[in-house]
Amino acid sequence: MARNVWEYFSTQNIVFGNGAINKLDSVLKRFNAKNIFLITDQGIVNAGILTKITALLEQHDYNVVIYDQAIPEPPVSSVLEAYEFAKKQIKTDVIIGLGGGSSIDLAKVVALLMEYGGHPRDYFDEGKVPGPIAPLIAIPTTAGTGSEVTSVAVVNDTENNLKVGISDNYLRPSVALLDPELTVGLPPYVTACSGIDALCHAIESYTAKGFTNIDATGNLLFQGAFPITDALAEKAIELIVNNLALAVQQGSNLEARGNMLLGSLLAGLAFSNAGNALAHAIAYPIGGKVKSPHGEVTGLLMPYVMEYNAATSKDKMVKIAQILGLDNGSKTTTELAYAASQGVYQLIEEVGLPVKLSKIGIKEEDLEEIAEKTLPIQRLVRNNPRVPTKDGILTLLKKAY
Repeated sequence: MARNVWEYFSTQNIVFGNGAINKLDSVLKRFNAKNIFLITDQGIVNAGILTKITALLEQHDYNVVIYDQAIPEPPVSSVLEAYEFAKKQIKTDVIIGLGGGSSIDLAKVVALLMEYGGHPRDYFDEGKVPGPIAPLIAIPTTAGTGSEVTSVAVVNDTENNLKVGISDNYLRPSVALLDPELTVGLPPYVTACSGIDALCHAIESYTAKGFTNIDATGNLLFQGAFPITDALAEKAIELIVNNLALAVQQGSNLEARGNMLLGSLLAGLAFSNAGNALAHAIAYPIGGKVKSPHGEVTGLLMPYVMEYNAATSKDKMVKIAQILGLDNGSKTTTELAYAASQGVYQLIEEVGLPVKLSKIGIKEEDLEEIAEKTLPIQRLVRNNPRVPTKDGILTLLKKAY
């Protein structure tokens, strides 16, 4: 049955700009909030960002309780620890997630458990969240995951050695507060990994199968590409491609930082509706095997996936090649479609990230298992413009090896 209708979901309120953090008090007033539970990580504490936020909150007499033990790719145990800590507080009116994607993801799952109780595993997969979560304000300090506006939280199910997504439109934070000034202290490597992740979000949602061609029934969180996601993703690709190397090389370049944060935001709004595809699907089983940051893995895979998809999403690959400045008028459309993947490959090298799986600790004998574990991740695989097969994925992995 053809799918004829698309639906666009978003965070209720987005506040963006240099110094946007000074709006925090007026945002909190809308919730009549007095008691704040703030989730962040040690990196944010050490960078002095937390004190900026707590100073603002104390100035306006909020009661703030801080949990600063968020860790990358939060394991289930860390989620439960934060939740137990939150339950001990007298009352929480609003939760603030401050930091990179992992801190915000942790805040989303805590906001979910504070509203409905239970165990994170009760909500694994898609569409298991019963209703709106506790009020959550997301303040990102990296330009990467777009988690401040997305419907997904990634949790590490360490017992089963797999990263799992809890995904539901109810998981979107109430408010996304984005201040480029908070990203200025980000080290080059983190800037590169998170920026490439945002680029992957933009490219995968842009080149995803069209919404009418998604082969699945029922309400889908990831619906395939449609006009709004195309517009957002295309703008995101442009912003990221033109600013990533600059943000990595000149960390204090506020304009480049602002453009990266905006690109990441637009990519988050695009992919949380259209969906990611094969590069993200393959990244899940790889993420269970190596310690590389998520963005490094998806970025590494992206050029190979783009090459794999070039024939089935030619028009959009051509557009990406043009955004990358590769259209000098002498290439055929087919050549341009394939040039897009080379342009992204080159950008990854320029920002100093690996372009081969062997460089991040994957062994050749792992490739078959990675291919097998990728195919069942249907919510991502079905979005890919070219229908993946195990052999196709294996060939792609061997090229990437």
